[in-house]
Amino acid sequence: MADRYLHFTGTAPGRFLTGRLGLPQPAQLRRWSAEHPGLEGSLLHLTAGGAPLPGLAGVLARTGLTVVGAPADGGRLAGVVLDATGVTTVAGLAEVHGALHPVVRSLAAGGRVVVAGAPLSADDHHQAAAQQALEGFVRSLGKEIGRGRTVQLVRTVSAPAAESTLRFLLSPKSAYVSGQVIEIGGASGPDTGSTAPESWDLPLAGRTALVTGSARGIGASVAATLARDGAKVVCLDVPQSQADLDRTANSLGGTALPLDITAPDAADRIAAALPDGLDILVHNAGITRDRRLANMAADRWASVLDVNLDSVLRTTDALLKSGTLRAGGRIVATASIAGIAGNTGQTNYAASKAGIIGLVRTLAPRLAEQGITLNAVAPGFIETKMTAAVPLFIREAGRRMNSLGQGGLPVDVAETTAWFAHPASDGVTGQVVRVCGQSLLGA
Repeated sequence: MADRYLHFTGTAPGRFLTGRLGLPQPAQLRRWSAEHPGLEGSLLHLTAGGAPLPGLAGVLARTGLTVVGAPADGGRLAGVVLDATGVTTVAGLAEVHGALHPVVRSLAAGGRVVVAGAPLSADDHHQAAAQQALEGFVRSLGKEIGRGRTVQLVRTVSAPAAESTLRFLLSPKSAYVSGQVIEIGGASGPDTGSTAPESWDLPLAGRTALVTGSARGIGASVAATLARDGAKVVCLDVPQSQADLDRTANSLGGTALPLDITAPDAADRIAAALPDGLDILVHNAGITRDRRLANMAADRWASVLDVNLDSVLRTTDALLKSGTLRAGGRIVATASIAGIAGNTGQTNYAASKAGIIGLVRTLAPRLAEQGITLNAVAPGFIETKMTAAVPLFIREAGRRMNSLGQGGLPVDVAETTAWFAHPASDGVTGQVVRVCGQSLLGA
């Protein structure tokens, strides 16, 4: 469903009226397209604290943006990267303010701010306090910066390991991701002999991806984005949706697999359909059966937990055990901000999505030995047929209650999934990244 308010505020009368009434004025977000794949403008690289992160300048130079050390007179910046990995004291935090205070107004509409931080030290509580302070700083800046701009914190000890993440955050692909803290471990990239792609334009070439719940909506968008990046896609959905499933798979040159993911033999049938193995497993299938707990029958509870959580656990375990998911593979599960903040009438749904977060945080470290990463996307209000059926006032509240003042699109979830699936994202694991425009709930 079209966001008429967003369209209205983009007109001259709309800007005038909403300005006089003090109403939100969300900016039109620019997503990735083949015609406009990058941000427009220069990238300002700043440093606060002690020694800069080795190799960061080289990584930024490879993003395709023109890197500068100071803003040009009258020019607008596409992005600002502040290297704060060397901030270890409260005094060092003053350098964060000193670096960004003079330039934040020079950031173009839809621009990006990325703060590079260091992992918290277990042995130096002053360093841990200063680095944790960056999280509060970033989340607050994201809520006040406006005009479609986004702000993120990336904690890393290796610039090459962060390359895929920085490319994602400094591009239109991350338009609806803001206020996030992403922790990157290990080393990646050509400098370390790890898994940088042969082509950054087709990073998933030669890889096979399975996307559950991909007949339509978010799942179809995920499948299309992975195919755009070069993957051979297997689209899975319930047999009742086979017509839509076939249409999606055929449009991508992929394969349709009509299958109820909750079936006892689902994992065996998936393995049989993928005799050569699987590189990317995307758990997108999900349902809602909303009721307040006092009115929720047992079958409404059970069906949601079975589809959204238990099938994910069973299928993941079985595909790992059988070796169908190859070493170096990627698993991306779908959580929700409901699983982080809760939501009235969704005790079953929120429980299932919080369970996904528990899965990611505990299994990811164990899979690291096989080079397999496990992460989750946590969507907020995304414009789909399901949210179009939500009552008007609730729908409008969902759209506006985030720092970007609008709902996201299925492609926003898809782009985040593709970043997790990227071969150079091997240092990104155990992460739960909200795709919610920095929702004011649970943020």
